[in-house]
Amino acid sequence: MSDSRTDAAALAAADDTGQLLVRPARADDLAAIERLASSATPRLTNLPLHRDRLEERIARSTRALSHNVDFPGDETYTFVLEDRGELVGTASIRAQAGAQDVYYTYRQETLIHASQQLDLRHEVQTLSLSHEMSEVSLLCALSLDARYRHTSAASLLRRARLMFIAQYPERFAEVLGVAFPGYLDDDGQSPFWNSVGRHFFQQDYHEINHLAGVRSKSFIAEVMPQFPLYLPLLTPQARAAIGREHAVHEPALTEMLAEGFVRSRHVDIFDAGPVLRGERVRLRTLTRCGWHPVRIRPAASLPDGEPAMVANQQLADFRCTVARYALTPTGQLLLSEAQAELLGVEEGRAVLAAPLTLPDVEDALDEGEF
Repeated sequence: MSDSRTDAAALAAADDTGQLLVRPARADDLAAIERLASSATPRLTNLPLHRDRLEERIARSTRALSHNVDFPGDETYTFVLEDRGELVGTASIRAQAGAQDVYYTYRQETLIHASQQLDLRHEVQTLSLSHEMSEVSLLCALSLDARYRHTSAASLLRRARLMFIAQYPERFAEVLGVAFPGYLDDDGQSPFWNSVGRHFFQQDYHEINHLAGVRSKSFIAEVMPQFPLYLPLLTPQARAAIGREHAVHEPALTEMLAEGFVRSRHVDIFDAGPVLRGERVRLRTLTRCGWHPVRIRPAASLPDGEPAMVANQQLADFRCTVARYALTPTGQLLLSEAQAELLGVEEGRAVLAAPLTLPDVEDALDEGEF
């Protein structure tokens, strides 16, 4: 049983943002990333609990950061979140979702059945297997220690990836995607998988989810029916799960909608979880960020200001933290010595800053309303 005082202390530490740091994963992070993969809720296909796959992912990220890249390909960038040196989160970017294996989703469509003789016109909702999301850059594989779930650390981990994309746009597609885990019932089962995929595979949802993480999702599409799935033929529970996120991920999805992503017509082929997509030119982090030279001052003398994500200008040693958006009259960003050291920057060096706070979502758009 956990100690409530310990949990409270961890939450307080997470909201004291002075020591939060997002950086690229290193080989010696493997054990901590493996722990985060084991605690992800629910278990993530793109963060498999498989040491060899995780080790390979870290190595791929290191290679990608060591090479010049002119356009998105099969690169994967994996980051970790530290709090005072403790690794408490991880998240990745796939430069091109379908670079290695075709990235399959189900696309929600409407078919019209009509008969002049019967004076009948009927619209039927369907799901069609699609690979058109293969070209997007995918924000994926995010797992965060549960103690930090409702703190600024969660926002930093999710959106530091956008700060990285803002600095190196040539490495990524013009359209970004985010796939969220789908709805599971009280027994931890996926109503959608049980109504669709289970008819073609012997494994239950969790078994097939792990298998796809160790291998790829492409073998699923090879076995699944190639014709549209008529939604009226699915169970009511399966239909209700389409486009519905897992409860634990509701805050993350809300934040991504506030960022400027929209709900696409695509859903995951396993659990029908929602897939968001966003044009880079519409995302608030990328449109509101700006470069500022650093001015270092004693921490006690720093003025108040809104919280901001601040990132250095170093590819292989990318670092992003949270600081106050306090500017001098000439546009210099004021940082303490500790913050500058955390970022690895000196006075006069330019850093990229963007507001951490996003506006509330009032009327989130769907893909057709771009």
